[in-house]
Amino acid sequence: MTAPRPTPPSGGRVEMIHGAGGKAMAELIASIFAPALANPYLAQGNDQAALPIPAGGRLVFSTDGAVVSPLFFPGGDIGKLAVNGTVNDLAMAGATPLYLSTSFIIEEGFPLADLDRIARSIGAAARAAGVAVVTGDTKVVERGKADGLFIATAGIGVVPAGLELSGDRARPGDRVILSGSVGDHGVAILSQRENLSFATDLESDCAALVPLVAAMVAAAGPALRLMRDPTRGGLAATLNELARQSGVGMALEEAAIPVKPAVSAVCELLGLDPLTIANEGKLVAVVAPEAAETLLAAMRAHPLGAAAAIVGTVVEDPRRLVRMRTAFGGERIVDWLAGEQLPRIC
Repeated sequence: MTAPRPTPPSGGRVEMIHGAGGKAMAELIASIFAPALANPYLAQGNDQAALPIPAGGRLVFSTDGAVVSPLFFPGGDIGKLAVNGTVNDLAMAGATPLYLSTSFIIEEGFPLADLDRIARSIGAAARAAGVAVVTGDTKVVERGKADGLFIATAGIGVVPAGLELSGDRARPGDRVILSGSVGDHGVAILSQRENLSFATDLESDCAALVPLVAAMVAAAGPALRLMRDPTRGGLAATLNELARQSGVGMALEEAAIPVKPAVSAVCELLGLDPLTIANEGKLVAVVAPEAAETLLAAMRAHPLGAAAAIVGTVVEDPRRLVRMRTAFGGERIVDWLAGEQLPRIC
């Protein structure tokens, strides 16, 4: 028989006492976090988690912070974003994510109902990604010091033996494949900003890319050079980063890059470039040319890659530039994002 879930602490809002390490903090953890994130490792109840070490392969480790504003947005919330952000960083190495830690920085006065909702979202996202939240921490800061809630996450995964994916492995002639439309997350967040709210049916693309990555690795094998998720700075920053790491250039085709009409319309209205807007459920892959069509077919067969497209080619270029042939037949440099285009986007 399952034990009844403890009643959340009375009062309706987080107070400084909930971070003081006493009875109130224990009640907060028992009533909100423990049931939402339940798994055998977390149930050990220690200040650390004792975890089995996978046989074979190698461990990868990543860390991330979620400071998105607003906390709830079309297609997700800060909890879902925190989990998927770290899970996807692990997946880009070809890893199977295993364990996560979460650290909550909560502002005094934060509604307990919202905290409970976010905790349950974290639990749901972790289960969907096949990963366990095994340890965590809770801190409460004075009113006005945290804008509601910040979440820091760290994650461990295991990469199978023989799989080597790294940002320095792109070679001239390789194909660049994008898993779907760009800019969805950033525009969905922007539509909810208090000083700029507007109507749109766009939702964040926030998702765990683990199953798509597994299908890609199975299809392309060693021909798959690297993967990267284009989050802050968007596709432009990601490709410039990879060009610099590998010492190559990139040649893109604007007509091949999927952009939803709503994203194009908002970007045109506000003077933004879709290629510099954050994504939270897309990836870029670089693959040897002979395996490009096989990989593309495998991606399109998966729901998370249904709109995948070959968007460019790796080229020799000592200047490591990312160039794009425009829809009008011209050419432009796709440069790094200058300044802070959309703060607090993830």
